[in-house]
Amino acid sequence: MNDSIYSKRQQDLRKVLDERGLDGMLITNLTNVRYISGFTGSAASCLITPEGQYFITDGRYIEQSKAQVKGFERFIDMNSHLSQIKDNNLNPNGFKLAFEGDHMSYALYENMISVFPNTKWENSSMILEDLASVKDDHELECIRTAVEVTDKVYEEILHMLRPGFTEKQVANTMVSKYREYAEGEAYSPIVATGPNGALPHAIPTDREFENGDFIVIDAAAKYGGYHADMTRTPVIGEATEKHKEVYSIVKEAQQRGCDIAKAGVPCKEVDAATREYISEMGYGEYYTHGTGHGLGLEIHTSPRFSPQSEQVLEVNNVMTIEPGIYLAGWGGVRIEDDVIIGKDNCEILNQTTKDLVILN
Repeated sequence: MNDSIYSKRQQDLRKVLDERGLDGMLITNLTNVRYISGFTGSAASCLITPEGQYFITDGRYIEQSKAQVKGFERFIDMNSHLSQIKDNNLNPNGFKLAFEGDHMSYALYENMISVFPNTKWENSSMILEDLASVKDDHELECIRTAVEVTDKVYEEILHMLRPGFTEKQVANTMVSKYREYAEGEAYSPIVATGPNGALPHAIPTDREFENGDFIVIDAAAKYGGYHADMTRTPVIGEATEKHKEVYSIVKEAQQRGCDIAKAGVPCKEVDAATREYISEMGYGEYYTHGTGHGLGLEIHTSPRFSPQSEQVLEVNNVMTIEPGIYLAGWGGVRIEDDVIIGKDNCEILNQTTKDLVILN
């Protein structure tokens, strides 16, 4: 990405901090460090004050930070990040600074207030996550590419969804293909057949596929650091009336969520659109999770579709819409798309069919 993207993000962050009456921010969450500076390593902090923007890491990342970090003065030493800030006088007394309490251990918090007792620390919640929830053109292109690879890999493993293959074999094949075609897997794939499908986040096992099984396949690619997320639920062999009933309810609920999702709509209303229909059809108690979440540099991020959410959709949020029904001892159905929120509707990115696929 070019420097102007990071410059805009940094300016947007300073604007939000100013609106909240804050002088700056200590950023310790690595996803947020990457978002604001471009750094992809495993150890770094960023400090923003009225006097400057500082990137702190250790000697492992001299060359990497030189190549990646945009808009920050770099400080590299073997001492702790807080010690480097103190030793270089990067945080003079009296500033009112935000810190990421949601991502900080209590031990680090205690150390921070001990090293800088005269700083006015304010626990910030979701400042950078909310900024990052509205995607720029580069981010949207990365997510589109990740979704394209996700669709491609799903089509390529369909021939394995038959007796003689196992959940683990399919999951491992998908991981290999994501790494061949893109950056890798967005998360550990869920491949859950028969009764295992009643576990929303099942771990693939050595169970072989059997005729009459629903197979919940929740797997996706990552590209340029950005995550896709897709679930489809085909059935092996003949579909019973119960298969068709449960599948049709989830499909209709998912479509209702897609139909209502647009800028200005409260997230809880999208959740309600899916949840109320499933409840009306008699399966409400078997829908046990939120309707979806934001996508970005993390697989689960802001905003979120849930009954408790107070967030409102904005243009260029990228969301999942993924209702499901899970019946212990029988199996489950989940259908999930990635969507870009627009002014008047949402754009569904996934091209894989949502019709009931019967594999013979």
